[in-house]
Amino acid sequence: MKALRKTAPEFGLLLDDPAEPPAPGPGEVVVRVENVGICGSDVHAYEWTDGYQFMTKRLPLTMGHEFAGHVAAAGPGTPWKVGDRVAAMPGITCGACPSCRKGDPRNCTQRETVGLTVDGGFARHVRLPAANCIALPDNVDTEVGALAEPLVVACEAVVTAEIGLGDTVLVLGPGTIGQGLAIMARAAGASRVIVAGRGDAPRFDVLRALGFHDIVDVAEGPLSEQVMALTGGQPVDVVLEATGFPTSINEGLTVLRKSGVIVAVGIHAAPLTIPLTEFVRMRHQLRASHGGSRATWDRVLRLLSRDPEGFRPMITHRLPLERGVEGFELSRQRAASKVMLQP
Repeated sequence: MKALRKTAPEFGLLLDDPAEPPAPGPGEVVVRVENVGICGSDVHAYEWTDGYQFMTKRLPLTMGHEFAGHVAAAGPGTPWKVGDRVAAMPGITCGACPSCRKGDPRNCTQRETVGLTVDGGFARHVRLPAANCIALPDNVDTEVGALAEPLVVACEAVVTAEIGLGDTVLVLGPGTIGQGLAIMARAAGASRVIVAGRGDAPRFDVLRALGFHDIVDVAEGPLSEQVMALTGGQPVDVVLEATGFPTSINEGLTVLRKSGVIVAVGIHAAPLTIPLTEFVRMRHQLRASHGGSRATWDRVLRLLSRDPEGFRPMITHRLPLERGVEGFELSRQRAASKVMLQP
């Protein structure tokens, strides 16, 4: 079985040939992966940027956490049958720690993550707990279904930001998460969504295809000047950050209204320094969002089922698994939006 694996704590991935996963045990399934997306965090791990050392003790490891396919085998005591079409929820919880026992599995102290701490979906088959599968709506194919995980991340951030009807929202970063943030902010009732990036022409094209035309390229001028020109000098209500560059937080604060909310979604390899006195005087609210709850997964799948084709422009490249490293380079060089590998 071919698989894209992280084999050493250094730059790169290896197209390896590990054994097929064993038959599923009680409460487990084996999923045949049909589509698996390359995530920004996958690219960070590929580059071995700071913040991914936690993976070292798990290597070698098959990566990939944004995937969908069908159940190839089901162990005893599972609700799934062979052929069921599913997407994978990557967070594996223990069910026994204090957080799990009080119904707060997102804060499980023994949490594992498919594709980052246990073998994931950059392979033909993956074994995982049956509880980590979620059924795809009948009209959502596995390609669009594989977008569910990043859309959940985006939806959770919009919930965290408490975006409401009529809000003006600035999204920092035009990649997959940024695109998802724009879509979810619009769905939450934002009257205007501005998206900013730097020299990201391919991703700007995707945003236009998704119906977003207030686009700011900071390679052409300061963020604050361009945003204020679009808003007629009015600060924005909410800033959603998905760049992975801490300085973008400070840039976002310059256009945020008093008492406005800024939500950090990106994964950052460096610390943040903010002008704290100004931050306090403006009563700005800095929040963080990571992953998503089961309720958010359900919400996203309902949105996907309403208009699955409306999300497909997010996918710009489709490659066989054997060309996975090529896909990683396309993502790394920002020459692609979402690269979908098809084992």
